Amino acid sequence: MPHARNRNPSPIPEVTWDTGLKEMNETWKGAIACLGVAIFFVMTIGIIYWQVVDQPNKNWILRGAFSGLIWERRTHSLVIQTLTEDKTYVEINVGNVGNPDLEVPFVRNLCWLNKTEFCYTWDSVAEVKISLEVDEDQETECYNMVWTPVHCHVELTDCFSMSNISWYGGANVRGQTWPINDQNATMQPFIVSDLRDNPSRFGSALERYFLGSSGVAVLVPPDVPLQLELDSGQQFCLQSLPSMERLPLQYTVCVAQNVKAVHQEAAQLLSPDARELPNLKTLWLPFWKLLASVDSGPKVERELRTFSNRLRRHQLGEGVISLNEHSTTLLSEMDHDYLNGRKKGMSDTLTRDLPLVKLLNISVTVSPFLGVDTPQFHTSLEEGNEDFWLSLPSGPQGQLIPVMSQWQGRFCVKLNVTNPGAVSWFLDRVGSLQAHLGMEYVVLEGSEGNLFEEQALRPPEALTGDKYISLLADLAIKMGDSTIMTAGTRSNHKPLFVRMTPLQSDWSSMGLKGIIPSLLHHTLLGYNFLIPDAVGGSLSDSLVTDKELFIRWLEVAAFLPVISFHTPPWVFGEDQVLNLTRSYIRRHQSDVVPLIEKFAEEWQITGNPIYRPMWWLSPDDPVTFTIDDQFLIGDEMLVAPVLERGAVRRDIYLPDGGFQWQDSRDAQVFDGGTFLQDYPVELGEVAVFLRRS
Repeated sequence: MPHARNRNPSPIPEVTWDTGLKEMNETWKGAIACLGVAIFFVMTIGIIYWQVVDQPNKNWILRGAFSGLIWERRTHSLVIQTLTEDKTYVEINVGNVGNPDLEVPFVRNLCWLNKTEFCYTWDSVAEVKISLEVDEDQETECYNMVWTPVHCHVELTDCFSMSNISWYGGANVRGQTWPINDQNATMQPFIVSDLRDNPSRFGSALERYFLGSSGVAVLVPPDVPLQLELDSGQQFCLQSLPSMERLPLQYTVCVAQNVKAVHQEAAQLLSPDARELPNLKTLWLPFWKLLASVDSGPKVERELRTFSNRLRRHQLGEGVISLNEHSTTLLSEMDHDYLNGRKKGMSDTLTRDLPLVKLLNISVTVSPFLGVDTPQFHTSLEEGNEDFWLSLPSGPQGQLIPVMSQWQGRFCVKLNVTNPGAVSWFLDRVGSLQAHLGMEYVVLEGSEGNLFEEQALRPPEALTGDKYISLLADLAIKMGDSTIMTAGTRSNHKPLFVRMTPLQSDWSSMGLKGIIPSLLHHTLLGYNFLIPDAVGGSLSDSLVTDKELFIRWLEVAAFLPVISFHTPPWVFGEDQVLNLTRSYIRRHQSDVVPLIEKFAEEWQITGNPIYRPMWWLSPDDPVTFTIDDQFLIGDEMLVAPVLERGAVRRDIYLPDGGFQWQDSRDAQVFDGGTFLQDYPVELGEVAVFLRRS
């Protein structure tokens, strides 16, 4: 019989597995719980460390073909850089994300399914949607930014850094600079004002367009209410208006290889309509302002006769004699039978006795204002045409009440350009002037400002912001292609001339030194056909007495689209001034006008400005970004006038571009990229260089 083995020889008592597991669970239960708490605590510390310490300061939220948009969490900034991070196009300080002293964590794209869009909501303050558009043909990438407030009465603000970037564009200001980095302006509505009455506001020309030397352009849609602030050397800020309607802050940022490339693309967005040329015959004739303090039409005519005789006696050639609105009104109120009288049956020998109003080139001045003490205004009320004037209802169903304002020291009403009947009435009035006075040129003043907003009144939707100026420009076109407006916005494609802001009669940036920055500003915004301020400045309405200032101003004016005079050269009583005036008028007609006409055709096709900054030929040369005392006419002529009192030498920089420059005075030739120090330019001369291949 086989041996039977003892199953439990060990003295240790037998224990079942179930009992052991239960005892083990009880034993380790507290330890496992403590371990779980410890792991959770370590993970929490790690996440906090990642969020606060180890998280990178920036993250890419959109990427294009060569650029990308970065969120800088510590500075609350959106930054557009090249993908290789070797170039920063622009840094936008976002003022819409709450407390600036707190770091904003990583942002998460709520539109992650679309690789060209970014969406986010910040602190229940504002929602942002950014979309990327890539134009491979133009090598340009555009970021469309739309901030929408979550609540009413929220002001949204984005600020664009001026650090290492020269900025251009925006609006003309008193003491214009090029670039605009040195300008200051408090936060205010971004609309055109009359700088003579409001020197701290924005003037004409104005467009919602800003250009940076790094190759960046900022465009704001025309119908988005906008405020602007300029903080000298630091930043410029765009701000929405607080409203019950939760108005957005919306703009587009485009980037390209350099400043010229991005401007050429942005110009198409700025002016998408077909560009039309005004009457270029206007460029050939100097404009002479008639200074006459008279109180009747016949006296105005007598002053015209005297002034015309002086122009002929001093051999200053044919020109346009400009009448202000007061003189225009006096002439229009003359007996038309007198104006046309004695013409029938007169011999040629008596032609000189005809009213010179019809024999001379004159320009008249009109405005959309009408005095409340005039018969025309009372007639409009009697005929029930209150809506011919900017008006507001007296109540929900009340009668229209014209809004009163002041113009030229009189209480007036202003033409309602949204009313076809009012527009027809105004055009008939101008047509009657043209028929009786025979003038070809009309200056249309008084478009600046928003009559409603200036009086804290809510304007009709059709007349918010600067819409009045744009509509008045449409009216001006119907008056002829030689019409001159005193303000330009949303109208750079229209066949009109724009008169530049009057300047002081001095050597400062508000006088002579302000001409070239203002010229470059206008043409960058698309306003190439300009009537510059008069030689010597006309802001004070008094005659210029500084002969040197007059001559140096004349030297600049000869190379502008039109030469205009407020102070006639014979008041100095010297042959030198008269001879220089004749000489520069001839030079303007022989050298400058043909060049303008040539590049006007290029502008019409491409949108390239006729008058160009130095960086146009050398867009990657930082030296050219801040040159504010030289300009180009097309790509062929460089003009470097003397702008300092008593100076007979000046420094000149000739931009590089693989070509040479030849001095028009002595035929000296210099390589592009040359800096000419203390280059001689005597009084009566201006340094002009012609490009050679």
